[in-house]
Parts: sequence; C-alpha cells; structure tokens
Amino acid sequence: MTDIMAQPPQAQAGTSQPFVSKWASRYRGATVEDLDPPAALSLTPSDQISTALMSAFERDYTHLTVTDSATRALLGYLSIPHLQALLEAGRVRPEDEVRTAMVRFRRRGAKYRVITMETPLEELEAFFEGCETGGQKQDFAVITDSARRFVLGVATREDLEEFVKRRPA
Repeated sequence: MTDIMAQPPQAQAGTSQPFVSKWASRYRGATVEDLDPPAALSLTPSDQISTALMSAFERDYTHLTVTDSATRALLGYLSIPHLQALLEAGRVRPEDEVRTAMVRFRRRGAKYRVITMETPLEELEAFFEGCETGGQKQDFAVITDSARRFVLGVATREDLEEFVKRRPA
C-alpha cells in the first residue's frame, strides 16, 4: 500500500480524463468518518506473529498497522491474508517477530496521500482506484490525523462498498 499525500485526484492513472466516482450520487457529502471505521489496532515490529493473528481474528480485521513502539510513527502494515500465505509456505513462523512479515512504507521520494476522518468519500474511492498511485489499486487506507501523528483506523474497499449498499440511490 502506498499512502500518497498529493493534490486531490485530478485524472485517472494513465489518462487525461478526470476521475469520475461510480457512487458519487450516494455519498452526498459523506466523509471517511461516516464509514464509522473501527479503531486501529497497531502492533510493534517486535510483537510476535501469533499475537498479530490472534488480534486480527478476534476483531475480524484484514489489515493491521505497525508502529514504532517509542515514537508511535507509522512504519508499515500486515495484511492478514498475505501473512497466512507466508505461514502456510513456511516462510515465517508464529513465534517470529512482526518485522519479518510486515510491509514497510516507502519514505524516500514518495509523496503521501493523507486520509483523515474529514476526507470526502469520493477522494477515498479515487485512492482505492489507484488515481494517485500510477493505477495501482489499493485495498485499504490508513486513517490518520491531519499531521499523520496518530493512526486512527483503517478503511477498506469493502467498508466503502457496504456504505454505498446502505445508502439509497
């Protein structure tokens, strides 16, 4: 996942066409806060993989954020489906540390798209569709405060789809 901080999406990746939300009529000014995302569950790189799996299954989470234990800075994430595949392939073990399986965010040269509780759902949809990541679709977004100091939650593509299903056209 790339958490790109840039201008609002202007064009779809690889085209000069502006991004057109397929669900704009149902958003009606809604923001990420209207998704009512659950609080983030953050781990540290030194936590065990078994702890990560247990925590994710207890809360039915598919992605967990990984933060620095001292500074609480966002370092990366764990995709639970990917973690399960690594375990099945024998590439990691339950007693290994999270750092062996986490995906680290690239910091150098990358611009980050800050997703906050105030981000309009059209912008979140554009982020999921890859408008700011060169066409690389995203499955989830880390929700932070505007200064990116605190991880508040995680929004998934499925959260957005559920919101649309609940809203009349």
